[in-house]
Amino acid sequence: MSEFNLIINGEQRTVNVDSDMPLLWVIRDTLGYTGTKFGCGRGLCGACTIHLDGEATRSCVTSIDMVEDDSEITTIEGLSEDNPHPVQQAWLEEDVPQCGYCQPGQIMTASAFLKRNPNPDETDIDSAMKMNICRCGTYPQIKKAIFRAANNAQSSAGGDDE
Repeated sequence: MSEFNLIINGEQRTVNVDSDMPLLWVIRDTLGYTGTKFGCGRGLCGACTIHLDGEATRSCVTSIDMVEDDSEITTIEGLSEDNPHPVQQAWLEEDVPQCGYCQPGQIMTASAFLKRNPNPDETDIDSAMKMNICRCGTYPQIKKAIFRAANNAQSSAGGDDE
């Protein structure tokens, strides 16, 4: 067992776990943030996606010893404080979720993507989201929600200048 100091959802946390424990299990089992889901355990489906220093990261294949002490970890629970994050709001407006299991990973991937590319085209979205699996097949709604979140962000930014 080793001690690790984490900043998770803006809060300093210390955990004592095996150094090779996947970050997913630290987040879910040790810290109790159950929004991050286990899917494949191989980094292929995206259900376990979190932000590590702002980058979409598969927590099932990222061991705790790969995380620097000053790294910022954000889970779906920490994506927004009071109001839904713009991507979460777009998800609601487009009625994306069916079973909902993959949605935290989808939202975390989409929000990190839009931070890097606030004005995506369809090809950009397809490329960014291609490694996130939705067994319910909500891909068309996911794409619409990402476009909506991008458009809403641009509208908000444009409105602030006037």
